[in-house]
Formats: sequence, C-alpha cells, structure tokens
Amino acid sequence: MIVQAIRSIVFYLVFFLQTTVLAIVMGTMSKIMPRAYGVGWGIAQYWIHSNLFLLRWVAGIRTEVTGAENIPQGGCIIGAKHQSDWDIYAVLPYIGDPAFIAKKELLDIPFFGWSARWVNTISVDRKKGKDALPEMMQEARGALDRGCRVVIFPEGTRRAPLDEPSYRSGIVKMYQAMNVPVVPVALTSGLYWGRNSPILWPGTARAKFLPPITPGLSAAEFQRQLIEAIETETDRMVLQDARKGLARPLSPRLRAALADLEARIGDTL
Repeated sequence: MIVQAIRSIVFYLVFFLQTTVLAIVMGTMSKIMPRAYGVGWGIAQYWIHSNLFLLRWVAGIRTEVTGAENIPQGGCIIGAKHQSDWDIYAVLPYIGDPAFIAKKELLDIPFFGWSARWVNTISVDRKKGKDALPEMMQEARGALDRGCRVVIFPEGTRRAPLDEPSYRSGIVKMYQAMNVPVVPVALTSGLYWGRNSPILWPGTARAKFLPPITPGLSAAEFQRQLIEAIETETDRMVLQDARKGLARPLSPRLRAALADLEARIGDTL
C-alpha cells in the first residue's frame, strides 16, 4: 500500500500541475481567439491522452474501451455511468465532437471554466433544481445542431461501485426534447479510482458503449431501458473484474455487494 500511495501522490502532483498550466494557457487563448474551436479541442485532447498516460505509467491504471461501433452517425446523447474522473478521459476520445454537460460550479472557475466553455461544455446550475433544465436544453440543442454528441452523467455525480443507483430526470427530459438516440455506457473505473479516494489502485478500468436506445419511447420506458442497460452491464463488468482479483482492499459494503452479485448473476457469466 505504501508504494501505491507514493505512486498516487506523484500522479496527483503531476496531474494538478499540468492541469493548472494548461488551464491558464487555454483559458487565456479562449479569450484571445474565441472562435478557434479546433485549437482548443487540440489542447483538450492532449490533456485527455496525457492523463491516461499518467494513469497507466504512474498509477498503474490501464484503460480498456469497447463498443464504440454502437455510437451512431450524427447527433446523439451519450449517457454514462459515473464512478471517477477516469470516465471523462476514457470516453471522450471515442465521441468525435463532444459537448460535455458539467455542473456550473466547475465552469465558474477562472481559466478552467473558460477553457471548458471554449470546447462546447454545457453548464447546468444544480442549485436551480428544475429551473436549470430550460437553459441546459437550449445549450444542448445548439450543440446537437452543430453536429456534437452530448455527454451526460444521468446520476449527476460520481457513485461508488455497486451503490444503489440514483438516476435524475435531466436525461429523460433531454431524450424527449431532442429526439435523438441515447447510447448508454457501463464502466468499472470506481474499482481503481474511487470517489474521494486518496489512493489509486492498479488494474484495468473498463468502459463499454452499449447499443443505442432509439428515440420515440415514453419517458417511463426510456428510463427503464436506460437504467437496465447501464446497471446490468456495469454489474457484470464489476463482477468480472472482481473475479480476476483486485489490488484494492475491499470495504465490508463492497465485499457484501459483490457476494450478493455473485449469488444473483454469477452463473450467467
């Protein structure tokens, strides 16, 4: 554990230093040349791939992403499970021209927020509750009209592996209003980079794009299909990873959840 703690400290130091420098550079450039989206996205891609490099070679977290063939041509919504910051770096390279939905607090940070807005990030003010939806919808519609794929975490925040899911209504309303396919994404990143965990654990974090949900369903049916797709596949992937062996220590909660999952679906894997 001591060695992994040192590796994690080194990762966080390099990560935060690089992010700060890039945010200052990119944020400043966004004010000087606001229409040069390609330049901003180029810097963002460097940031994404360099973070994956650091995770692999400093912290020991490999990345595996499958199912990209399920992303349809044209505008769509990507609805992903959210367990760690890894999710952003792993998913975005496969989406082409993304428009990422993020909480307004992040976009209010000087330089970082300017940088995020430069590359089509859509803000949602969670303090407004339901009143935040019209603004988010308008920005999302504009992004889709520009050919972007809108990325949203339906639960709104990071959740630990095998926690009880808590899906919000934003993606349902977006699905109904935008009339485009929604691609669910299952993943296992929380097993390696846990929410609020100071230590990153070695292993292979995985994400999987699942078959798209076609437009035109009722709100209730869409939500049922979305939750079933994401949670069923995430449970399968988490159990598969656990069976291979995890470097991290298991909390009593996670150990009990894995045992329950093994009893429920173990024979189907």
